[in-house]
Amino acid sequence: MKPGIPKGTRDFSSIQVARRNFIFSTIKHSFELFGFQPIETPSFENSSTLMGKYGEEGDRLIFKILNSGPYLSKVSDEVLAEKDSGKLTKQISEKALRYDLTVPFARYVVQHQNEITFPFKRYQIQPVWRADKPQKGRYREFYQCDADVVGSQSLWQEVEFVQLYDAVFSKLKIQGTTIKINNRKILSGIAEVIGAKDKLIDFTVALDKLDKIGKDGVVAEMISKGISEEAIKKVQPLFDFTGSNDDKLNSLAEMLVASEEGTKGVEELRFVIKNIKGLGLQTASLDLDVTLARGLNYYTGAIFEVSAPKEVKIGSIGGGGRYDDLTGIFGLKDVSGVGISFGLDRIYLVMEELGLFNEVELPKPKVLFLNFDENESLAKIKAINELRANGVKAELYPDVATTNNQQKKQWKYVDKRGIEFVITTVEDEQFKLKNTQTREEKLLKIKEIIKIVQ
Repeated sequence: MKPGIPKGTRDFSSIQVARRNFIFSTIKHSFELFGFQPIETPSFENSSTLMGKYGEEGDRLIFKILNSGPYLSKVSDEVLAEKDSGKLTKQISEKALRYDLTVPFARYVVQHQNEITFPFKRYQIQPVWRADKPQKGRYREFYQCDADVVGSQSLWQEVEFVQLYDAVFSKLKIQGTTIKINNRKILSGIAEVIGAKDKLIDFTVALDKLDKIGKDGVVAEMISKGISEEAIKKVQPLFDFTGSNDDKLNSLAEMLVASEEGTKGVEELRFVIKNIKGLGLQTASLDLDVTLARGLNYYTGAIFEVSAPKEVKIGSIGGGGRYDDLTGIFGLKDVSGVGISFGLDRIYLVMEELGLFNEVELPKPKVLFLNFDENESLAKIKAINELRANGVKAELYPDVATTNNQQKKQWKYVDKRGIEFVITTVEDEQFKLKNTQTREEKLLKIKEIIKIVQ
């Protein structure tokens, strides 16, 4: 049988890994520059930790793990006869692969609350899994790069996260990103004033799909969820909301004057937008998008989503928001949190399409010792050890060349990997060093070579 991998997963070549590591290191450096500390959590969690935290659609995308052993023997004949996958899953699966890093982080905070100093700023760079339909920029296994703060209600955290997005994309040289911002309190206020408060989740999930399915698709989904045509008519102006951020805030303030929660959301957004305007951004722009809903149940305040530059047709490359109630689900009340995530895989695609990987190179030796004489191997290995002890990447070509063709093969290897310095022969404890760029050759002792190549 021909070997293969599951749909929605990928193998990565050496150059792809090097490029991904470049993105990882850039994001990690910015996280630590902003004062975030690293943690890690298990790749799988108890199902009870994950289920019910992402809404009905999210729950369907969680990969469940079968219990070990004869798991079907514990299931009653009645449940088997029903063929109800929901009931059956609960009895044969107690664990699941993590869907994101935020819910496991909330569990971590509750479990380790006595060891944490609040406010706690953490970052986490690990893979997550979703049983989604694979497509360009959307995979079933992918990395998230998250930064969160828990234990602070200050809106300056939201301001800092906008700056963090801008800092990372500036360092990656991705020009023209748009940081979209909204507030779940505004969405709640809109649902309230149009008389659809009891349909808030359905309303926000449908609204969040505007870019994907258009106005008609959103309207059809809202109607299918039981939202009245009269309510939908009242919300129609949101589909074409235009003007500056200040213009949009003023229009929302007027629209939501009868909603206390909606008014509070407008005030929170005004604070963030005003201060970002005062601080300025390097390459990104901040845009108030009233249709931004991010259909996750746990957001309670600001919500973010980052769009790639217009010339790259791809979905969001980052997102996040405030989640005041998330740790309460696990028994820890009154701990506010806010966080953002970077979509590594989509960022990679954006950088690839824009040609931003030109300077990223594969790891390679600074010095390669060619292997033309087995009798010289021990002396060369000793020299390699000394080079490595001084922080110089060095290696010996493993196979001895006994013919001209085999020697040509070693030189071809040097050329293909772009190795700068080559040592060919050993003469009286001296090594013949060749600079492949200048073609200059010298017979030198190892200490002299170290000075040159460093």
